[in-house]
Formats: sequence, structure tokens, C-alpha cells
Amino acid sequence: METTPNTHARTPVIDPAPSSTGANASTPARGSLHTRGIGKTVALPDSQLTILDGITLDIAAGERVAIVGESGSGKTTLLSLLAGLDIPSRGEVWLDGVPIQNSDEDERAALRAQAVGFVFQNFQLMPAMSALDNVALPLELRGQNGAQAARELLQKVGLGERLHHLPRQLSGGEQQRVAIARAFVAKPRILFADEPTGNLDRKTGLAIEDLLFDMDSARNTTVVVVTHDERLAARCDRQLRLDAGRLLP
Repeated sequence: METTPNTHARTPVIDPAPSSTGANASTPARGSLHTRGIGKTVALPDSQLTILDGITLDIAAGERVAIVGESGSGKTTLLSLLAGLDIPSRGEVWLDGVPIQNSDEDERAALRAQAVGFVFQNFQLMPAMSALDNVALPLELRGQNGAQAARELLQKVGLGERLHHLPRQLSGGEQQRVAIARAFVAKPRILFADEPTGNLDRKTGLAIEDLLFDMDSARNTTVVVVTHDERLAARCDRQLRLDAGRLLP
């Protein structure tokens, strides 16, 4: 179910929801997310397992949305479909205003590189690269020199003295700060966060939440966060609750 909207919510960019895939289809705004009747089914040796079924949702550009639900409800699968990391078994997905259900992996990867940032529970930093090089990587992959932008962001997240430390030389909270800086360095229109405080103690988790939302506010990024943490979810504009692969009304 959707909770009462956060009273401190920003005004999102309302855009027309996609109505069809034909010539007269409306064009959703950049930074928005939409699905129409998506489902995800995987084959088992003697049957099929339905992970998601009939998910239709609209997330406006600049909105902060939490996806919540019990373990096994399909939260991470839904995030993967919204982010173009996977494609649905049925239904339609618009990522950053682009229909992606018929795109190949190279096309989806190019769209993610252009428009999307990620923050993961396990940080997913490159272990042999310094904090500076980890943050610069998304820009380097675009053929740009990312050192200066990475340096500035690491200063903003309080790691200006740790630029050349490897991930193993940083605490969990420091590694997540690096991951947040990396997620924002290419100025994504949409940021996906999968349990971003799940591996952190309460105090560090609160600091990471503050940092994530401060960075988001400065850039007006659309944020979709999967979380078990009701406190973190309550800081979003609204919550989408999954139960056994279905979105509750």
C-alpha cells in the first residue's frame, strides 16, 4: 500500500504516463519511471515460479519512492526491472522515458550509463582501485577525465583525506560514502539504492541516509530505494508495498 506522502516532499515533475507503444504513445519525461502490467517468471526443473505479477506504477521525475515488503516479496527483482538490469517476462517498462522491454543488453547498458546511478548494500567497489579511482570510474567509462569531479565529491562526503585508500582500508560507512559519491558523479537522473544501510550500524546508517538525501536534494534526482528499514522508507515521498509479487493498493 502507499503511505501518506511525506510532508517535506519535493514537487515532482508530473509527466504523461505512457498509454501505448504505437505512433500516438505519450512520451514520459526524462527521469521518470513507468511500468504497465509487468511480471517476472523463472523456469524451474518441473514448473515455473512467478516472482512478480501485474505490476503497474508511475514514478515522476524528482520523486523519492521506497519499495518495501517482506523478504521474498519481489523487491529486488522489481528494482532490477525498473533499472534495466533485467527485462520482464511480460508487460512494459519505461526507464528515463525510454521503453526498454525490447532493448538488448548493450542498449540498456548504454541507457544506464547515461541516466542511472546505483548504491548497493555490499558497496560493490573495485577492490584494487582507490576511493578516487572508484568514484571517477563512471566518467572514465564514458571517455571523460573524472579525477577532478571525483575529488570534489569525495570532499563533499567527508573523505577528502582518504582519496588514495583502497576499499579494504576504509570502514563500512566510509565505503558506502565512496559508493554514494560514485553513484552521483555522472549526475544521473535516476538513482537506485538497494538496502543502502543494510550492512551498517544504526548511527552510521543514519549518517548515510542524511548524506544520500542531501546529495539527492542538491541534484533533484529521482530516487528509488529498496529497504526493510521503515525509518528510511518514511523519509521518502511515498512507499510502494509488495506482497508475494503483487503491489498492494
